Amino acid sequence: MLPTKAFAAPGPTQPLGPFQFDRREPGPKDVLIDIRHCGVCHSDLHQARDEWGGSIFPMVPGHEIVGIVQRTGAEVKGFKPGDAVGVGCFVDSCRDCPSCREGLEQYCDAGMVGTYNSRERGHKTPTYGGYSTRIVVDERYVLRIPPNLPLDRAAPLLCAGITTYSPLRHWGAGPGKKVAVVGLGGLGHMGVKLAHAMGAHVTVLSHSQQKREDALRLGADDFQTTADPQLFERLAGSFDLILNTVSVELDLNEYLGLLKRDGAMVLLGVPTTAPHVHAFSLIMGRRSLSGSLIGGIRETQEMLDFCGKHNIASDIETIPIQDINNAYERMIQGDVRYRFVIDISSLKT
Repeated sequence: MLPTKAFAAPGPTQPLGPFQFDRREPGPKDVLIDIRHCGVCHSDLHQARDEWGGSIFPMVPGHEIVGIVQRTGAEVKGFKPGDAVGVGCFVDSCRDCPSCREGLEQYCDAGMVGTYNSRERGHKTPTYGGYSTRIVVDERYVLRIPPNLPLDRAAPLLCAGITTYSPLRHWGAGPGKKVAVVGLGGLGHMGVKLAHAMGAHVTVLSHSQQKREDALRLGADDFQTTADPQLFERLAGSFDLILNTVSVELDLNEYLGLLKRDGAMVLLGVPTTAPHVHAFSLIMGRRSLSGSLIGGIRETQEMLDFCGKHNIASDIETIPIQDINNAYERMIQGDVRYRFVIDISSLKT
């Protein structure tokens, strides 16, 4: 066994603190990764505080993991010691259902095995995430980081990057398409960068006028504040695709009205209450309301390669692990531009 230092949430109302556990020794197809950085996702906070229910404690969060291969099993063919690699939101799946066979493991019929707050396939052993010094993962679920991307800024691509890339690709964002991104946070800022690189015309819709300059710097062609009472009338029927990245309640009927005929709004955030959608908001323009969940391994690698080609990485604030509880509180307040990333070397001192 491999003794591993970490930070964990002992329970839903307790702050994260030092924790130690054992990782398994690498098997024939496993990769042992020395974790260098781990991004902080809003879902870490939701799960550490059991806001979605079913949390497993003690919990070591973290699914935006980047590091260096330390050791590989005898049958590993795709990686070698010294490689820069990443691990995203899941570390296993059934591998045999239609979704897994199509490279859509995130929709595995048996349920993907989350990088944390899950249980290993066929075992009762809980999975522990990237707020730790190392991780052991089957090579099928390990990703290669392009050499031109800084590891710290690449970490959020493993969740925020693929969460926005996947719907942009699925719904055909590109030249001639008008894309709106609702919210300019951890997800939204990546949606802007990726949609811009794909050639779409990008508009940011935000309640905060203060984010205008950032939105344009990140690649948006336009910025509109939702505080403008005339916005929904003025921009009616304007967009082919809307990425809704926020986790707060919105009047989705108003936003659906911004879509062109046959346009789609994709939900990426998870509000705490169910939305109310009137049928007329959909049927009058043959509009679609949909959702999207991260991406499969194949698509995530495609996203990383796309980011490498276009020199796309996240805007981050690096923190030591000892600041994680304060970072959670700041994240609730929207006080981060635009993703916290933990320097895991702070765990080793």
